[in-house]
Amino acid sequence: MMTEKPKILYVEDNFMNRMLVKRLLEAHGYTVLEAEDGLSGIRVAQEELPDLILMDINIPGMDGFEATTKLKSIEGLRNTPIVALTARVMDGDREMALTAGCDGYIPKPINVDTLPGQIEDFLAGKREMVAVAEERVYLREYSQKLVDRLQEKIEELTKANEELRHTDEMKSRFISIAAHELRTPLTLIQGYLSMLIQSGGEAMCQLDDGILEIIEGIAKGVERLNTIVEEMLDVTRIESGTLKLHLGPVSLKDVITAAVRKLKPFSEERKQEIVVADLSGMPPVKGDANRLLQVFINLIGNSIKYTPDGGRVSLSVRVIEAGKVLAPHVRSAGRGEFIEVIVEDTGVGIAEEDQERIFKRFYEVKDPSRHSTSKTSFMGGGLGLGLPTARGIVEAHGGWLWVESEGYDEEKCPGSRFHVLLPVAARTAGVSPGKQAGQ
Repeated sequence: MMTEKPKILYVEDNFMNRMLVKRLLEAHGYTVLEAEDGLSGIRVAQEELPDLILMDINIPGMDGFEATTKLKSIEGLRNTPIVALTARVMDGDREMALTAGCDGYIPKPINVDTLPGQIEDFLAGKREMVAVAEERVYLREYSQKLVDRLQEKIEELTKANEELRHTDEMKSRFISIAAHELRTPLTLIQGYLSMLIQSGGEAMCQLDDGILEIIEGIAKGVERLNTIVEEMLDVTRIESGTLKLHLGPVSLKDVITAAVRKLKPFSEERKQEIVVADLSGMPPVKGDANRLLQVFINLIGNSIKYTPDGGRVSLSVRVIEAGKVLAPHVRSAGRGEFIEVIVEDTGVGIAEEDQERIFKRFYEVKDPSRHSTSKTSFMGGGLGLGLPTARGIVEAHGGWLWVESEGYDEEKCPGSRFHVLLPVAARTAGVSPGKQAGQ
């Protein structure tokens, strides 16, 4: 009856050393696993549960001492013998290795005649020890070493975080400057186009259909560019806290009706149905009508985009007391009442790991090859600004925006549910004339 070969994990960054040990031990009936650094060694050890670990000390990143200490803290590996196989042969290196958790110490260069027997001894239960008095000394030294390493890593992370923050600020400034620089020529082009279209009169009528189609195409392109510029500016305003809201009591019925009206041609083109629940009797919210219109155009447009032809987008609304808001994204809704709007679709859904990332600027769940200039073509990627802008606007209103989905599946189409939570305005206030969405 064949017995399973003992598994030896060798953690070593030098490829030639790994090959030497691998061939030597395999020739003596062992199965040899490899890892080139401490973190990958820990991962392989957890996955494979080796019978013994050979640990080089001088490995990149997490060194052999630290990797050994970590391995000895993991359930299922605490009793696995770890033997230092290292070129560190200065006074105290052996004692430091044993203090860190190693069960043995084999100095390099490797002796091919004795190594297999040494491995066999450690597998049979051999353990090297440090005298108690010496162990206390080396334990203090090792503890100080860990503290120094921790401080070093904290300083590295602090510096890296500062550099990332600076880079992010530069990116935001660039976006803002670029958007402002684009706005001026776009305004001129749009102005001249309007003059041409509105005052062309008989001259416009004499143009052939091809020229008129070109002019209409230019007008649509300019409108799209203007939208992109405004989205870029909105993102920078949200991040800098300079987004201005013209607050007042707003009817969500009017806002949602206006958003659906604007997107209806796109849903009809895709043979999709937009179903809106009865919105009558809903109290007004305190908000900026045009900014809230922007939110629902983004959310409904996103649902249209990621729902196959013939699908459905549904909107439902309810009033909910702050104390009854039960959502992982809403830690404390304070007091008062909220209106919750749910935009639900029968689309492809969103993977769990993407359900927060989609609210980060420029993040797109699909690859760049599916990028599209259309805001509603099926699965067409965009700039990745619509959802971050929508969340920023909702949060500026003192509300919340999050998504729920059972996952991403282009075949089963589990769909997505976007939740918008907005504070209700004072019950005594009515919707002021002139504050309707889109005006």
